[in-house]
This record gives sequence, C-alpha cells and structure tokens, in this order.
Amino acid sequence: MSKAFDVAMAGVISGIVAFTTSQIGVGGTIIGAVLGSMLYQIMSHYVKEPLEKVDTQKIETRIVYAIPLILILAIEIIYVLAPLYWKPQEILYFLQGATNWNLFRSIGTGLIVMGIYPIIQPENIQKKYGYVVLSMGIVILLRGFLDAASPLVELYSGFFIEFAIPLSIILILALSYVILSLFKESINIRNKDVSKKMEQKLENEEISTQEED
Repeated sequence: MSKAFDVAMAGVISGIVAFTTSQIGVGGTIIGAVLGSMLYQIMSHYVKEPLEKVDTQKIETRIVYAIPLILILAIEIIYVLAPLYWKPQEILYFLQGATNWNLFRSIGTGLIVMGIYPIIQPENIQKKYGYVVLSMGIVILLRGFLDAASPLVELYSGFFIEFAIPLSIILILALSYVILSLFKESINIRNKDVSKKMEQKLENEEISTQEED
C-alpha cells in the first residue's frame, strides 16, 4: 500500500510540475516542485503515516522537502557566478527570460510557502528550518522586485544592489545548512532505526535460546 501511495504521488507531482512549467516556464518548474513537495508532505501526514513506521515517514519528508531547496541552491550559485563567467550568465539570462523575468519572485514565493509548513506542522521538520527558509524567501522575493518602479522598492534597492553578492553568499550558506541538516537528521533516524531493529533481533534470539534450553 505504501509503495502504491508513492507511485501515485509521484504521478501527481510530475503532473503539477509539468502543468506549471507549461504555463510559466522554468519558474513554473520551481513552483510545481514546491507545491508537489507540500502536497506530498500533507498527504503523507494524513494518509501514509498510518500505513508505515513514523521513522520512515520522517526520513521521506525531509528528503522531499530538501529537493526544491537543492534546485534553488543551484540557481543561487549560478546567480553568484554570473558576473564572473560567461556560461553561468547565459544560463541565468535564459532562466530569467523563460520565467518572463519573474524567476526570483517565483523562488521567493516558493520558499515562503515552504517556510510556513514546518512552522505550522513541526512534527517532521523542525520549526527553526521553517524560519530560515521563510527568511530566505522574503529576501529573495524582495530582490525579485528590484526592477519594479515603486517607492517601497526604492527604500531598499540601494542596499540590495550594493550587497548583492554578500547576500547571495549568505543565502547559499543558509540553504546549504538546511539541506545538510535535513540529510544528516535523515541518516541519524535511519541509523537509530537500524540499531533498534538489531537490538530487537538480538532480544528475540536470546528468548529463543532460553526457550530451547
């Protein structure tokens, strides 16, 4: 039943990503990945969790949550390298054009949505990660509006332009911290689960040995 659930959700998520990509380009891929990730976590909580062990569900939730973050981390690295190298600049220009110059607005919105989830549902992902992701989303969303003619944008545009690279480096470090922490926690949960099973196995063997004696 659990495998059938995974297959079904994979199909749904692929459909969401394909639809959003067809509508708004590469930015839609990011939004679709975020929405698919959130949908998977919500459905896991209410459908899949009763079907399998909580530890396994926690691992899967962390991995699914980290996938869009890895994609966004790659884009942020390209953004930092763009002024220095021709190829990243070309890739960034393509991504911006494909999203009708809404790339960072899409990423910022997606991160804000992802940040809210652990804050309101901290069972599988710690709240502190939600606050970090939410903060990054706000910063990237504000950066995405730098090209907008607005008095509000003028208040912070100078700061964002002057410290564009340092801000990006901070975002890369924050994204890396959340991603690595999620994978580290997944490994720890897995190791504990394996240790628990080994202890159970040894106990069962001891009981069987005592019964034979």
